[in-house]
Amino acid sequence: MPTKIVVTDYLEPNFDWEQQELRRQGFDFAWQSHQLKQAGEDELVAAIGDAEVVVVNMARLTAGVLDRLPRAKLIIRHGIGYDNVDLAAATGRGLRLANVPDYCPDEVAEQTWLLIFAAARHLPEQLVSMAASSAKGAWDFSSVRPVHLMNGRTLGIVGCGRIGSRVLKMAAGLGMTVLVCDPYLSAQRRRELGVETVPLERVLREADVVTLHTPLTDETRGLINRRTLTLMKRTAVLVNTARGGLVVDEELARALQDGLIAGAALDVYTREPPGREHPFFVAPNLLLTPHLAWYSEESGWSIRKKILEDIILFLEGRPPRFTVNEDVEKVLGAGRAYREL
Repeated sequence: MPTKIVVTDYLEPNFDWEQQELRRQGFDFAWQSHQLKQAGEDELVAAIGDAEVVVVNMARLTAGVLDRLPRAKLIIRHGIGYDNVDLAAATGRGLRLANVPDYCPDEVAEQTWLLIFAAARHLPEQLVSMAASSAKGAWDFSSVRPVHLMNGRTLGIVGCGRIGSRVLKMAAGLGMTVLVCDPYLSAQRRRELGVETVPLERVLREADVVTLHTPLTDETRGLINRRTLTLMKRTAVLVNTARGGLVVDEELARALQDGLIAGAALDVYTREPPGREHPFFVAPNLLLTPHLAWYSEESGWSIRKKILEDIILFLEGRPPRFTVNEDVEKVLGAGRAYREL
């Protein structure tokens, strides 16, 4: 029986290239793809229940789904974050979870700086000013709040991995003081980056711009909430290009309404996309972009090539490039051949 590969949901126009590459290299496989981003457990299981390899973008692979995948051996998360997959359940049943953490760090860092500058320099208000001035035939800056020079300001980076470290390097020429909060950054990596880490509370109290680059875990969920927002300067800006669940939506919206911080810019949301009734759409001084920080033509092909590489590694009996749940080895048993799982 050929290896069955099933894609739960995707962004690509098709998978012709992937299948042609697998055939060219002589692999025996069956391929199915679906668009099941919002599907319930039963619908997902009906589509992927007999797959050995599952490639997932945004569909939720809960414990209830994973328990009903008797042939599954590998889940590949189409992206960096993996909070839509029940990691403990995957590990418990010996399922490897792979992700692609190296396909778009430059793109996300670029989008981060786009949002930092747009929020700090009040780009939406400048656009309103331009329209009003054009209509009047004279400059009208009445809609623009005070803007401050970035040089000499303090940037707070929460999470300094692949993306956060690139944001850090991009800050070098701006004359900003940088504070980094990342309790998991090794001593060697701190030396390489030339930083020392500080507690989150200090970052929030001292930074003029706070940007989030940490994964969504039980430890970080709701990291930005009413209490932590009250620690920030009233002139500060919050930027999130990491995961929506890092922020308590309603509490950020209320903080903006109450003037606890000067503004925010978000590319990610707890529910994606947020519905029109979401409080973000009526919150002042909030800039929203549609979860496109990952996007470039280059990154779109990069992730396809890297996922295909993981599939080929599996077909050759080898583990993926990156295994999220390395503890799965204890479940599988030392020395057990990967292809025999």
